Amino acid sequence: MTETITIGTIGDGFMQPQLFEAALRRRLGERPVRYQSMMPDWPLRLQTTKKDPSLPVAEFLGRPEEYFDFLADLDILITHLAPITAESLAHAPKLKIIAVSRGGPVNVEMPAARERGVTVINTPGRNASAVAEFTIASILAETRNLVRGHLNVAGGGFGREFFHYDQTGPELCEMTVGIVGYGDIGTRVARLLHAFGARILVADPFKKLTEADRAMGIEKVPFDDLLRQSDVVTLHPRVTPETRGMIGRAQIAMMKPGAYIINTTRGQVLDYQALFDALVSGHLKGAALDTFDPEPPPADLPLLKLPNVTLSPHIAGASRYSAHKAAEMIAEDIGRLLEGRSPLYPTK
Repeated sequence: MTETITIGTIGDGFMQPQLFEAALRRRLGERPVRYQSMMPDWPLRLQTTKKDPSLPVAEFLGRPEEYFDFLADLDILITHLAPITAESLAHAPKLKIIAVSRGGPVNVEMPAARERGVTVINTPGRNASAVAEFTIASILAETRNLVRGHLNVAGGGFGREFFHYDQTGPELCEMTVGIVGYGDIGTRVARLLHAFGARILVADPFKKLTEADRAMGIEKVPFDDLLRQSDVVTLHPRVTPETRGMIGRAQIAMMKPGAYIINTTRGQVLDYQALFDALVSGHLKGAALDTFDPEPPPADLPLLKLPNVTLSPHIAGASRYSAHKAAEMIAEDIGRLLEGRSPLYPTK
């Protein structure tokens, strides 16, 4: 008889434990499994820690020691935000698999996991569609006065100034949109933009255009050329030493007068003070910002008070479909590993 395994899920208000358990039950069938879970009150009450010099992990929730007891009897751990360090693994002698329901396991001390022979899997692209759709919505909301119009009507007005030629915005079919970073999200943004008829430029040193890309008229150009030619610049790179602060004062100065910046990736890639100055001076016409550095931004941050910005609280990837997709991806890889097969989404 197959030995019973214990799978523990540290979920939260978005990546809920029952989603993973349901997906695992479908995938594992009759295999004997004991499930257990805990559910910290994120995102409503608790906040994540982006970085702590005392810990070798990033973007996590709580402290490692808060989870030690939960880890003690697990064969498999599923987590979204719990910090898993070498000390965590020392409290989990049976642990063989860690599944992280995000694009990269930045909350896991990977050298320690490798040293102990623990396989780590994650869910790349789980929210790519959600972020891509939100990016298009952000472009439209900012360029077409959607939020400003809403606030005007909700405040008792009827904003006929938004129908004045000087206040109306451009259509996507007449704009050149530059996509910085052409991974899972950037490629989906391009396909959505193509349906609107936009001219699409791409800057990404690690990606080559496919025949399908070229058939849609997508052009790969140097980063500086993208900045100079684009009416809208939308940011989708991962945060690395090379991309941190990649859009600063000099890069903004290269952009077309009257252009827009859209940021649905991470606040660290964009100099927000330089952006503020460009928006105030009129060099840039507007911006749509879903991410900040730090998060949440200070309530008195002047950028938040400008009339030519559309703001959202880091929710581009928050769709129910992305949560279900992450659960299915993890269930499939856990099933494959238990069958002695290679996972589809290993972390190296």
